[in-house]
Amino acid sequence: MSVTLKSSKEDLAKLQEDAVKEFASANDAKSVNDLRVKYLGDKSVIVNMRRNMKEIPNEDKPEFGKLINEVLAVINDAHQKSQNEVESRELAFKLSKEKIDPSLPGIEHELGHIHPLTQVTNEIVSIFERMGFALVDGPEIESSYYNFTALNTPEDHPARDEQDTFYTKLGDDVLLRSHTSSMQIRAMEKLKPPFRIIGHGRVYRNEEVNARKMPFFHQLEVMMIDENINFGHMKWVLQEFLTAFFGKNIKTRFRPDFFPFTEPSAELDAECVFCSGKGCGTCGHRGWLELFGCGMVDPNVLEMAGIDSTRYSGFAAGMGLDRFTMLKYKINDIRYMFNGDRRFIEQF
Repeated sequence: MSVTLKSSKEDLAKLQEDAVKEFASANDAKSVNDLRVKYLGDKSVIVNMRRNMKEIPNEDKPEFGKLINEVLAVINDAHQKSQNEVESRELAFKLSKEKIDPSLPGIEHELGHIHPLTQVTNEIVSIFERMGFALVDGPEIESSYYNFTALNTPEDHPARDEQDTFYTKLGDDVLLRSHTSSMQIRAMEKLKPPFRIIGHGRVYRNEEVNARKMPFFHQLEVMMIDENINFGHMKWVLQEFLTAFFGKNIKTRFRPDFFPFTEPSAELDAECVFCSGKGCGTCGHRGWLELFGCGMVDPNVLEMAGIDSTRYSGFAAGMGLDRFTMLKYKINDIRYMFNGDRRFIEQF
């Protein structure tokens, strides 16, 4: 039995009327989706009618196809409208349950904090830069030549032993620098006297971990090379630095010492700034703080760097930045500075 155009029109009109009515009455997302499947899905009535167009007489097929498309458009519009209304109602309901009070403070995003060691390093560098010293840099992985040989350190010196120095698997000649003096050698090879330089960074030594020592720490070294430089120039520079750093003029003294790369060599002690020399826990009740290793640059070091030691002379001095930080902020355990505890860092 063939399908007539008249009966198909009546079926489509009824289908459109029912679909529009049901989509309008849908009140949740599930109902809308169920109706979509019913009226627009692959097994829906209108899709089946399109598949059965072959039963429509040929002369009626154009009109029937146009009619199906019009009904599909109306049902699609009803579906979209119903879906929008349901989504709007659900959003309004959700917002009513999650009311926002614009007067409440927002979520605070905490900024990072500059480490006390970095603060002290920047302050010290700034003081020396005001005195005309230029900042230089160098690698932490160093050769034994720059770390020892060029600094006049003999082959049999204890500092070269494995128990003191961290050697790498790259060879016996490659190690983690044990001091920042290697920066000075590299700078001396490149710069033409006169010059004033400072260099700082992390260094490594095989030390027992305790409240005062770590297998790594930080140094800053000062060097000045020019004609007719003597011990008095070094004393003045270091005295001026200490006065600027501690904010007052303090007593200093030099004790004889030995370093392979300086001659003569000395240790600079400063009167304890915490007890004014009377003796306290910070200075070990001695009244003095050991702050610098220093001395006049050995002529052999100058010559190995290509500098004429008969014309030029100079001084070098080194300090522990960790120690200066501990002194400035009265930190009694070096390990506090490297354990990553925000409660410690945020105090400074």
